[in-house]
Amino acid sequence: MFDLNFTVEARGASTPLTLAIDKAVIAGWTGRDPVARDKHIAELEAIGVARPASTPIYYRCSARRITLADRIEVSGEESSGEVEFVLIGWRGRNLVGCGSDHTDRKVETYSVTVSKQMCDKPMASVLWELEDVIAHWDRMILRSWALIDGARVLYQEGTLDAMLPVRDLIAGGFGDKGLPDGCAMFGGTFAAKGGIRPASRFEFELEDPVLKRKIGHGYDVITMPVLG
Repeated sequence: MFDLNFTVEARGASTPLTLAIDKAVIAGWTGRDPVARDKHIAELEAIGVARPASTPIYYRCSARRITLADRIEVSGEESSGEVEFVLIGWRGRNLVGCGSDHTDRKVETYSVTVSKQMCDKPMASVLWELEDVIAHWDRMILRSWALIDGARVLYQEGTLDAMLPVRDLIAGGFGDKGLPDGCAMFGGTFAAKGGIRPASRFEFELEDPVLKRKIGHGYDVITMPVLG
């Protein structure tokens, strides 16, 4: 278990909150539309990633992989980010954040589970109360941008109506008990525009067009050499 310092924005106020995170779950293949879901599966198959055993599927990784840092270090040049909403259970509450499931794509070709453990998972430091957004959940928007060869390009974009309903996603992983305290669950992503590819910087946001606010973060990707 370790602590992360967030700010909860709710009802016009900002409140600091230190959360003890002891479990991290990466939910995959969470698309509501089977056509869009299969497109993302095919996108990964094209780079050698096997189809999942089930859809959705709930991968585990170390809670210490979650970070609020603005830079991460990766081995080699075959990793990339994915924007996702993040749900955190805390004292009977469900909080909503935004993060990047940064993943080693080379490792992913032989083990998705191991690939999830290879890279840090940057998050924005702001959280919302799920109860404040659940009524218009499907209208919220995820976006990401990647800095590739010096150009900042729109990498992903979509509304959450493309994902499984949030209550179904929680129930699928944790049953009637709901999201445990101290558990952070990444909720799935969209296909990359132009295909999956590495970037020197990755930026992402979750937009609430109803309450007119955003959660955003960005991080530099520092590549370490692979010498053997």
